[in-house]
Amino acid sequence: MRELLESKAMGTDLRRLDGVEKVRGTAPYAYDQPVDDPVYLYPVQSSIAKGSISRIDTAAAASIDGVIAVLTHENAPRLAVGEDAEYAVLQGPEVGFRGQFVGAVIARTPQAARHAASLVLVHYEAQEHDVFLTAQHPGLYAPEEANGGIATDTSVGDVEAALADAAVVIDHSYRTPAEHNNPMEPHTTVAVWSGGELTLYDSTQGVHPVRQAMAPLFSLEPGQVHVIAPHVGGGFGSKGLPHAHVVLAALAAKCSNGRPVKFALTRQQMFALAGYRTPTIQHVRLGATVDGRLTAISQEAVAQTSRIKEFVEPTAEPARMMYAAGNRRTTHRVAALDVPIPSWMRAPGVCPGMFGPEVAMDELAEACGLDPIELRIRNEPDTDPDSGKPFSSRHLLECLAVGAERFGWEKRSAAPRSRLEDRWQVGLGVAAATYPFNRIAENAALIEFNADSTHTVQIGAADLGTGTWTTLTQIAVDALGCEVQAVRLEIGDTSLPVASVAGGSSGTASWGAAIIAAAVAFRAEHGDDPVRGARTRASAAADPAADHYAMHSFGAQFAEVQVHADTGEVRVPRMLGVFSAGRIINPRTARSQFIGGMTMGIGMALHEESLMDERFGIFTNHDLAGYHIPTHADIGEVEATWLEETDHRAGPLGARGIGEIGITGAAAAIANATYNATGIRVRELPLTPDKFIY
Repeated sequence: MRELLESKAMGTDLRRLDGVEKVRGTAPYAYDQPVDDPVYLYPVQSSIAKGSISRIDTAAAASIDGVIAVLTHENAPRLAVGEDAEYAVLQGPEVGFRGQFVGAVIARTPQAARHAASLVLVHYEAQEHDVFLTAQHPGLYAPEEANGGIATDTSVGDVEAALADAAVVIDHSYRTPAEHNNPMEPHTTVAVWSGGELTLYDSTQGVHPVRQAMAPLFSLEPGQVHVIAPHVGGGFGSKGLPHAHVVLAALAAKCSNGRPVKFALTRQQMFALAGYRTPTIQHVRLGATVDGRLTAISQEAVAQTSRIKEFVEPTAEPARMMYAAGNRRTTHRVAALDVPIPSWMRAPGVCPGMFGPEVAMDELAEACGLDPIELRIRNEPDTDPDSGKPFSSRHLLECLAVGAERFGWEKRSAAPRSRLEDRWQVGLGVAAATYPFNRIAENAALIEFNADSTHTVQIGAADLGTGTWTTLTQIAVDALGCEVQAVRLEIGDTSLPVASVAGGSSGTASWGAAIIAAAVAFRAEHGDDPVRGARTRASAAADPAADHYAMHSFGAQFAEVQVHADTGEVRVPRMLGVFSAGRIINPRTARSQFIGGMTMGIGMALHEESLMDERFGIFTNHDLAGYHIPTHADIGEVEATWLEETDHRAGPLGARGIGEIGITGAAAAIANATYNATGIRVRELPLTPDKFIY
């Protein structure tokens, strides 16, 4: 096995193999897929946050030229809906949140469908709704578990006694707002029924998970659902599982006289229908000795979920393993509100969950008279504080040291508000970054030797813009001992061997392990001189090391900020991330992922906030004019680097995943830098100018 991993292709800056197609506009995304004689779908959405439909008048809509059908809960095909209420599309009159599908128009043109949808009159019996999250919400409850099977609460030692005895105590609440993913390509599905089978051209992070969700809804066997997604224009988690629009497209295709149905959510519709990051309220308490050694860590996280479907953001997960302390407690509480359904967003749980504790660590460093890096050094654990297992690899302190030297940390003034340059207050901040590693074993790959001496490598993975077409080819090249030109990769189709979702920073390591397993089996079965048509399919084995080691990636985020003394405007002219994430398959695409995550972290810190209007239960800034994300002018010198390492305990590839760690810790580093610049401690994101005017 080891000789197969001697890098010839892996570790090189191979250009994206799909780059030319994308630049030329020939790479087919979901809406671009060629289908014969399509029709178009436009939804009708609820205008109340809670209640039920009393009557629907569709006559005006049905009379529009080109309209094929108007669907409501009264005439839509029945679904075999289980416990997931998100998928009960047009199955009844109940309304669970504003923006929920209550009807749809199918027409020969998208213009006719949209116009007709505006003519559908829906009458409601509205009920009083509740859409506002507070730390003392009377409906807060302890869920059975948080997303991903994370334990709801953990407790070690006596936190209250340790805090009472601590020489230094930090006790504050920290808040992160609701945020929306907003990938460049909107959520899109083209649905086709033929001979009792369903084909979906879908913008998804996992074709096999879409099949798994859709088949039982329509009382089909998995093999009767074909999902195709060769190219995806971003997802950030929001396309990690199918949402209601996929169901609606498939329903509509049952009523379109056999014609394919095209359906793309508008940007505005995505704010209600494609998931989002829940707001969080984090009560963080740290107890320490006078020399900064932690004796107690407590993080009590509050978030919201939808009343019709539970999703629990695992906000307190990273606090369980970041730093050594003999007494620790973490809790999750959620309020079920009449709001759209929250879901995955880049680094779910860890991203918001690192904000409160990492800002609190900065506050503790100041209270103890310590440099923030020195504080983290003094609290570095020998083993995972949560599980007690040794770390497979933990190089946080090395990341901090490398970053401090490269960033010029020695120039930071320990005294806040001591550096003023042309009316700009300048400060430096640091925070740790982390993300757990989980290689998914339920993946398979098939390798076939072709008549032209190339290898076809098949796996049903998805490339949502991260570079999967390229990195999986590099893995196959080294595993097979051939040239790049001799590998023909096929991905993004349920006709290919099963693959897990592109999410949780697990994709490349999971899929790559399957390709390596198939290559090992292929060479063992067919030798170094295979006959034309030789083929082998294999699955990757589970990692025995996962039972014995705690597996996480780590990093250090450094930020320089400028805060204008008169206007409070915040800028980030410099940012550096240093990461330890195992083997880096392609430095070019990896750097793009790290910088992309850090850029998204700048947006989280300075701009992003989905504002809920309590009167109507709607996110009011539901487009890219009102929901602010960074533009080129907002991003200065963002640099990402990494430690050269291979984590042999993390599977045959030695890689741990890089898609999400770039955003974790980024907002905390920026917030800490604004305090160093201004002396104003802001514990609520985003860091808008009004918070720095005094």
